[in-house]
Amino acid sequence: MRALHLSCFLLLLFHLLYLQSPAQTRSCATMDVLTANIKKAPTLQKKFADRRALLQTKVNLKLRSQLRTEMEGTYTIPVVFHVVLQNQNTVTDAQIKSQLDTLNKTFGGSNADSVKIPSYFKSLFGHSSIRFCLAQRTPEGDPTSGIVRYTAGKTSFTVSEDVKYSSSGGADSWNTAKYLNIWICRLSNGVLGYSTFPETSSAVAQGVVIDYTTLPGGSASGYNRGKTLVHETGHYFDLYHIWGDDDGACTGSDDVDDTPNQRSETTGCPSGIKTDQCTTTSPGIMYQNYMDYTNDDCMVMFTANQVARIETSLINYRSSLLSSNGCVPVVQKNKDAMLVSITQPATRICANTFTPKVIIKNKGIEAITSFSVSLQLNNEAPQTTSFTQNLVYNVANTISLPEIIVPEGSHSLKIYISGINGTEDENHENDTLTQIVEFYYPVTKVTESFEGKIFPPAGWDIVNPDKSYTWQKTTDAAKTGTASVVVQNFNYEQNGQKDLIRLPLIDLSGADSAFLSFQLAAAVQTTLTTTSNVWDTLEVLVSTDCSNSYKSLYKKWGSSLATTKTPVQNSFIPSSDEWRKDSVNLTDYIPYGNVMLAIANTTEWENNVYIDDINLNKVTVNPYLKKDGFLVSPNPSTTGIINVDFYPQPTNLRGIAIYNAAGQVVVQQTVTQNPNNHYQFDLSRLAKGIYIVKVVFTDRTLVKKVMME
Repeated sequence: MRALHLSCFLLLLFHLLYLQSPAQTRSCATMDVLTANIKKAPTLQKKFADRRALLQTKVNLKLRSQLRTEMEGTYTIPVVFHVVLQNQNTVTDAQIKSQLDTLNKTFGGSNADSVKIPSYFKSLFGHSSIRFCLAQRTPEGDPTSGIVRYTAGKTSFTVSEDVKYSSSGGADSWNTAKYLNIWICRLSNGVLGYSTFPETSSAVAQGVVIDYTTLPGGSASGYNRGKTLVHETGHYFDLYHIWGDDDGACTGSDDVDDTPNQRSETTGCPSGIKTDQCTTTSPGIMYQNYMDYTNDDCMVMFTANQVARIETSLINYRSSLLSSNGCVPVVQKNKDAMLVSITQPATRICANTFTPKVIIKNKGIEAITSFSVSLQLNNEAPQTTSFTQNLVYNVANTISLPEIIVPEGSHSLKIYISGINGTEDENHENDTLTQIVEFYYPVTKVTESFEGKIFPPAGWDIVNPDKSYTWQKTTDAAKTGTASVVVQNFNYEQNGQKDLIRLPLIDLSGADSAFLSFQLAAAVQTTLTTTSNVWDTLEVLVSTDCSNSYKSLYKKWGSSLATTKTPVQNSFIPSSDEWRKDSVNLTDYIPYGNVMLAIANTTEWENNVYIDDINLNKVTVNPYLKKDGFLVSPNPSTTGIINVDFYPQPTNLRGIAIYNAAGQVVVQQTVTQNPNNHYQFDLSRLAKGIYIVKVVFTDRTLVKKVMME
């Protein structure tokens, strides 16, 4: 079906997502899932439309350049089936393998029922170079059949994607960048399956869900030959319903030029030429297409342009699947010890000594009874430690290495296995772990405007769990100078990601009050009065245990965060008047001494957040003022100006009087309400000599002498 002009498409998409009331039951709920995700993050609507238009441009370029519709060679994608049912006997491994065979034959165009393609559509029949295999190894490198079974925590699952999370009774995904995750479960409300388009959900939710009855040999009458997974996998690679989801208007599009225009979904199993209000002449609509709604027996083809779209989507948005080793069988060695992770130290440490801890696991056939582990700091000579333990296959244990002392700075830590059972490890690919370790002594001052050449500055670091957009230095905007830091929420592909920029360890000891101040600029795309929207969030976090845990001291989003109230539909770059100074009170954390602060951005696809001019402001009260609660200064005074200060701020002060040596009142101030903690008096016109300052409270009177020179 020919694509429409982008403006028309956006209008239709809005109609689809906001005006159309979904039916009570549907065969495919992919568009419902998309609608729900847009409702949670309205800015996704524009991002989805922009990405869809960009993909169409890339597909058209490929076709106009007369590039091969099929990719060079065969591209294999590892698949993991998560079987989430209360009765595991409901689905057999044989059914799943038959389903995978159906998926391969339909995508490859080798399906036997392709003989049903009528002659007038034969020339459009597409053959993809994509093949799917059952995963041979887990993300951790263990052997697997690619079929993982879980006992469901509920009778059935909904289109809320609850099956994708163990916390809601389902099963957590494997690394969705390396595996096509397929969940098999019981779906409610007659839904047969749903999928996620690229970049329309969190990374862990990417994949396909099908009802168990749709597997080959299942009990879904008319839908039990495995074509539901074919349909949903088409969505996974950016195919849309062949009728364009336009509610019968004949103006929608599936962005594919070689599929006929179609009014709505086709049900049942028609035969012969079938026309409708959108395609009124022969050869009619293509109800044989996998992206229609016919029975499985009638679904027999993708078109060549659909295949071009599938392969273009794979190359541009799911290319990490092609570099996965998930289809490579695990070859077990006799002697194979694996270092799983470094559990201690963290990247940032708050003391110059630490005891390294690592997890070691036996991945070999032979039991490990002894092993040695070497540790190297920077380019120093390695230190080797020997251990005697009994580790059978797949058993892990945490070991501690000798304590390390490091100077201030950033260090490279390398830990590796140097021998097992008195010989060399037979697999060196999993022997070594490396980590950066940073130690800096606590600072008492922070004044950072990010004007230096090095970013992050010494003692600072970035926490970027998803390795995507994060805090970065920019010269696009600044409150002062030429640079600031920004998180490009406008360009972020996944919502809910939290990125931290951590300050140096700060010593607050000795201060009487402390504040962190910073300049902020932030914008949104969604109208600020929109209810139930999920917004970008900025926090200031404090840790008293060297970042093991954090408490939020400052948290703003939406209208409280934005420094411009007008939605910004392009990548936000603030002007000089679109900044605001915010501050956070740290006084309650002075008793802890050393604290770690972090500024955290949680993205929800709104717009960019900038930070500049981060300053730590500490106030120390004069020790005599702290001791007596009342101080006259300077003493002696050479200018005639004297200050009367109180600590803490007085609550029952009634007046201040100053007397000369003869006992005469020379200055007097009555305090009626809301006393201040600072008063200033000008005695410069009075004679030099000794004066008496008397402060009167409701319950006492205090007196101090002051010399005027």
